[in-house]
Amino acid sequence: MNKERLPRDVLAMRIAKELEDGSYVNLGIGQPTLVANYIPPEKLVIFHSENGVIGVGPMPEPEDEDPDLCNAGGQPVTTIAGACFVSHADSFALVRGRHLDVAVLGGLQVSETGDLANWIRPGRGVGGIGGAADIARGAKRIYVMMEHTTKDGERKIVRRCDYPLTGQGVVHTIFTDLAVIRVTPQGLVLLEVAPGWTPEEVQALTEPHLTVSPDLREIAL
Repeated sequence: MNKERLPRDVLAMRIAKELEDGSYVNLGIGQPTLVANYIPPEKLVIFHSENGVIGVGPMPEPEDEDPDLCNAGGQPVTTIAGACFVSHADSFALVRGRHLDVAVLGGLQVSETGDLANWIRPGRGVGGIGGAADIARGAKRIYVMMEHTTKDGERKIVRRCDYPLTGQGVVHTIFTDLAVIRVTPQGLVLLEVAPGWTPEEVQALTEPHLTVSPDLREIAL
């Protein structure tokens, strides 16, 4: 299917719209870090990085990068006014104490019951779970940001994950380049679709059944 999918930056804008003013949010390694670039000036969101940065700002321009200022993935970051730096112990105390309102994490697979696998592909032989399991369990709400399918067209939203799990039953909402899907006790609910896509086309690329919300709409910013 050659229809246009949402670029990562547009998906990051959509997730940024979802974050509430005054919330404390962890951004996972990789594409979730883009979300910090799209918080409007009138909204205060405190971004947390598990290596001990509280108050991460947008990603810097190359000429403004500081080699001593990075997130947990080693990517250069900026800080907002009032940001602070803490030890790993204090950083994970915030996580394990459930002081994070939201975590935006990447995903390799998400199951219909909200299980998340995001740290290693079987057979690949590399990867480390790092702080992902703590964050998946410790944040009050988990948003997953990912492509709807792999580059080979394999479904990433599945009935049951066959990759090693990061967390069981932890995902609240899935944001993909095709759709916004809520995980509920009754199953997956399709809330929004990318412009030009139909619920039937999204369902064809999703293994579990999707219940279409009566308020279904196009993804908008």
